Amino acid sequence: MGGPGGATNPEQLFAVGYAACFHSALKVVAQRTGLDVSGSEVSASVGIGVLPGGGFGLTVELDVHVPNLDRPVAETLVAEAHNVCPYSNATRGNIDVVLTVV
Repeated sequence: MGGPGGATNPEQLFAVGYAACFHSALKVVAQRTGLDVSGSEVSASVGIGVLPGGGFGLTVELDVHVPNLDRPVAETLVAEAHNVCPYSNATRGNIDVVLTVV
């Protein structure tokens, strides 16, 4: 946003919190269904920009790596984690979130 740089910004903090929360939700859903998510990782990228009506808005991209699951199973698990994750629930309808199984 044009600050001096050299320090952590709010978008980075939001990304770290969202990634950690989503990873916890992924583990909860996996435990319920008996799926192996050992070695899984979640990374988040958060962007900020001007909204069409004025003001600023965020975008989120979550990249989810689940090495022990086939892609279709991992995608289903990620979709369910998105329904469980408190960050996802808090932002649903307000922030565009892109989920990618990598």
